[in-house]
Amino acid sequence: MDRLSTCRTKVLHGAFVCVLSPDHQCNLNFLQFIVNGVVAVEVNQSSIALTFELNITRDDFPSDFYIGVGTAATQTEGAAEEEGRGPSEDIKIIKDLGVNAYRFSISWSRILPQGSLSGGINQRGVDHYNSLINELKSNGIEPFVTIYHFDMPQALQVKYGGYLNRKFVQDFQDYSDLCFKLFGDRVKHWFTINEPSSLAVYGYEIGIAPPGRCSLPEGQCGLGAPPPGTCIVPAGPCFGGNSSTEPYIAAHNLILAHAAVAKLYREKYQVKFKGLKLSLNVIFQEEQKGEVGIVLAATYFAPSSTSQEDKAAAKRLFDFTLGWFMEPLVFGNYPRSMRDLVKERLPTFSAEEKSLLNGSLGNFVGINYYSSAGAKHRPAPPTEQLRYSFDSWAKATGKIFVIDTPKISFYTPHKCIFLSKYRKFGSHSNWPQGLQKLMNYVKNKYQRPQVYISENGYTNTRNDSRSLHERLYDPHRTSYIARHLYRLNKAMKNGANVKGYFYWALFDDVEWGLGFSLQYGLYYIDFGNNYKRYPKLSARWFPSIEKIKSICTCTL
Repeated sequence: MDRLSTCRTKVLHGAFVCVLSPDHQCNLNFLQFIVNGVVAVEVNQSSIALTFELNITRDDFPSDFYIGVGTAATQTEGAAEEEGRGPSEDIKIIKDLGVNAYRFSISWSRILPQGSLSGGINQRGVDHYNSLINELKSNGIEPFVTIYHFDMPQALQVKYGGYLNRKFVQDFQDYSDLCFKLFGDRVKHWFTINEPSSLAVYGYEIGIAPPGRCSLPEGQCGLGAPPPGTCIVPAGPCFGGNSSTEPYIAAHNLILAHAAVAKLYREKYQVKFKGLKLSLNVIFQEEQKGEVGIVLAATYFAPSSTSQEDKAAAKRLFDFTLGWFMEPLVFGNYPRSMRDLVKERLPTFSAEEKSLLNGSLGNFVGINYYSSAGAKHRPAPPTEQLRYSFDSWAKATGKIFVIDTPKISFYTPHKCIFLSKYRKFGSHSNWPQGLQKLMNYVKNKYQRPQVYISENGYTNTRNDSRSLHERLYDPHRTSYIARHLYRLNKAMKNGANVKGYFYWALFDDVEWGLGFSLQYGLYYIDFGNNYKRYPKLSARWFPSIEKIKSICTCTL
């Protein structure tokens, strides 16, 4: 029996992942041998040394470890003017993936149309989420709920300017309290705010997200490198604002909003009993036995060179991204580098606010990780160019896409990349080792907090000229997931306190300002055919995490 036939036989028995060469004719025909969710993973012949990263199973993680998928209300629910929709087929496809958790968000304005309690509660919206939560629980899927995921009620923006006003803190606390009361008997895992850094930077420095405020000239590069580099997204057009101060004010109030909700949950819902005297009666609030935390975007930064300047730049980039929120919530103040460089433009915490921040991280932190980047020193900007992105005196130089192993190459959808003994930087692919290094950094820097990987995903560009078969064939996504799970497991064995992993996203969705041009999903949605869901190769592979025992390689 030749090697290919042997590998086919082993896959048919549901025990192996077969690693195929993309330049071998068997790779497409091999898809007929997919059984029990075990599939072929496409890599280059010379990449066999990397296949150890694909050898990861559910048994490698603790029995109480969550593996799930995620979505957000704004990106997937739609029907902004409708109410009270029931669960769809999506619960079934989540269950078919074999996962034990689902992260979703509640739409603030679907519950409170005017943003505050005084504006009334929409019962049909409450009914919708009750139905969703109940069906998840009945199917053995644990709900992880994001209270706020990028969908500020317009009424609050008009009323007092959203995050720029301290009134936001009280309204967010009231809304969160309502969610705990309505759903907390079944929901035990709460994410308060998703990626506050994105809200502050995209909405108030470069104006490419609501409320679209900045002080940059329209057309100036917002994301990416200005000429002669490549600009990804130009700034604005903006509707007033100050790019040098408002991102910090917005972030400050978002930090306080999370801290207020963490304190509320700790004191009201994590105590065993809460007694309140009313005449001769005593009302008891039984503890919900849940947990609460925040979700932060994180990149692992590696110095672009061995110079001390670039090493210091990497530390500052950590401070100005992850540390911007982690340090106040863990240590009670902003990072020293931010205080030194931003100076009076950075808000300060009052004595009362510092008291609120004490223990305010909550029970865990959610980390959204997609890629790593190089870090390079940048000189101080002129006074007239002061803005958040320049304040760190450092710049990210591109995504890391190779590892520190000599004489190995691996295949990506873009090209075959040959590795040397040095890290390289570019615009393609991913670096799973970055997740392992990031978990080690978080463990050592922030007192070993409990962590959930709340987002991790691979995107491809939408191409409507491709056939349905081609759209569903995504071995690169399968490889991405397996390799990141492997590196996450390595970090856990080294002491990182990680309790769960969520792939982003369950299906292709609207990627904010980029619309439907990017596709992260395990499922493809045919918008021209009643929104029919089609499982991609990665979706058919996902349940095999429970079954894979080892890897056989089929290179002839």
